[in-house]
Amino acid sequence: MEKIWLKNYPEGIPEFVELDQYTSLVHLLEEAAVRYSHLPAFENRGMQLSYSRLNVESRNFAAYLQTVMNLQKGDRVAIMLPNLLQFPVAMFGILRAGLVAVNINPLYTARELGEALEKSEAKAIVILENFAGVLAETVEDSRVEHVILSRVGDMLGFLESCVVNFVLKYVQHKIPEYELENTVSFNAALAAGRDARFVKPSLTREDFAFLQLTGGTTGSAKLAILTHDNLLSNIAQVDAWFKSVLEEGKEVVITALPLYHIFSLTANCFLFVHLGGLNYLITNPRDMKGFVRELGKVNFSVMTGVNTLYNGLLNTEGFSALDFSHLKISLGGGMAVQESVAETWQQVTGCVLAEAYGLTETSPAVTVNPLDLEKFNGKIGLPIPNTEISLRDDDGRELGVGEAGELYVRGPQVMQGYLNNPEETGNVLSEDGWLCTGDIATIDDDGYISIVDRKKDMILVSGFNVYPNEIEEVVAAHAGVLEVAAIGVPDPASGEVVKLCIVKKDPALVEEDILDFCKDRLTRYKWPKHIEFYTELPKTNVGKILRRTLRDGSRQDE
Repeated sequence: MEKIWLKNYPEGIPEFVELDQYTSLVHLLEEAAVRYSHLPAFENRGMQLSYSRLNVESRNFAAYLQTVMNLQKGDRVAIMLPNLLQFPVAMFGILRAGLVAVNINPLYTARELGEALEKSEAKAIVILENFAGVLAETVEDSRVEHVILSRVGDMLGFLESCVVNFVLKYVQHKIPEYELENTVSFNAALAAGRDARFVKPSLTREDFAFLQLTGGTTGSAKLAILTHDNLLSNIAQVDAWFKSVLEEGKEVVITALPLYHIFSLTANCFLFVHLGGLNYLITNPRDMKGFVRELGKVNFSVMTGVNTLYNGLLNTEGFSALDFSHLKISLGGGMAVQESVAETWQQVTGCVLAEAYGLTETSPAVTVNPLDLEKFNGKIGLPIPNTEISLRDDDGRELGVGEAGELYVRGPQVMQGYLNNPEETGNVLSEDGWLCTGDIATIDDDGYISIVDRKKDMILVSGFNVYPNEIEEVVAAHAGVLEVAAIGVPDPASGEVVKLCIVKKDPALVEEDILDFCKDRLTRYKWPKHIEFYTELPKTNVGKILRRTLRDGSRQDE
């Protein structure tokens, strides 16, 4: 496809950027540790982790993995941690030892964890003690030989650590009983690593860095193979896009999305380590009141999140009274940003909520909106440098401007494939490097791309395509709606019809209000035939609404 988007690139952003600044992600950390040694890299619960200390502690952790655990280059180590200071130490330590990190959702069930450990062939796991009971149910069926147990307060300083860990275990009873063998505490591992020999491995950009879980919300989980080159390329691509706005050593990014998620891992962790920024870690963003209190403690300049996170903050008491004078960038991804949320966000914060698009399989960024937008535009932006896109119909024929087709992506950020899964790899990745995203999109004359919907989520009503994103966008604009999901359900007359799953903002809201609202704004075949009210909608740990769970009938009613 002709790169018609280049004409609307912001000034100073080239079609191609240099990708070879670093030889590995470890090289990135080592340079940052020298350049920004005196600056804080991460902060959580009032404790800061400087670049120099991150460098030392990740080296100690790497030495422990190499010398004490005798793990060899290429071995896999799972990380099952929320956003705590332990995460970057463990993650960078794994990479520095020449190992491959396997990021796992801490809220996984024993079945899901067992599947992830089996498929990744992980030999060790770093896990928060709160979730050790889940591991105990499945560890015997895995290849895990070593378990490193962390506690929430491990890196908060002696006194704070003792208080936090005591309260969690003996007052709040958040630590379940469990039986695990071959365990060591996180702090003991760091202590042993200080005296252990560390051998810097020979790493290239082609080496595996992460096995990133994907597809778990739509079927059997797969492990996307992401190399050092994949992530370093995406860091360089996004850095070029943000360079005119961000300053080295001065930015504070709110990291509420979990670091195990590819959006947060690349856009927050690695990009801002490269820039010498401070990642302000939010451990439990679902506690919105606590989240707002944390935001009040820091002059933040960047925030990334999903639509539900932004919506939640806007509906939390005290948020609108915060100081937003330092906020430069609000970036939405992971799911569609709704116009009503974006408009309110800009009214409250004075900052445009810019939408971006990416996938686990693309490390993740594919498109981003220019940062000089005056208001939300409903688009996912322009393809970033070094990225090609193509829109195709079901026969593989390339489509043009204004035509809806499946979005294909090619670039240095595209994964190598799915681990030990050649069939699934072949289904989405062509021999010449094109990734089939499964998303239906259009491109306009200016090169801006819009996601119409996920191909698998499309609803077919009497032969007409109905896209849930469109329905949700309309209904979310109703003043009485807090959250909404649109799904297709079987119907004997039309094949499928639209069903709405709604969380109320206004307790007085009834079905008739929604129907009247939709009739004025949607074509008849798009009208919802079923409306149900929920106390909350099922979501991933990132906050993405799980349409599949709703379709399968799992719900929490009022």
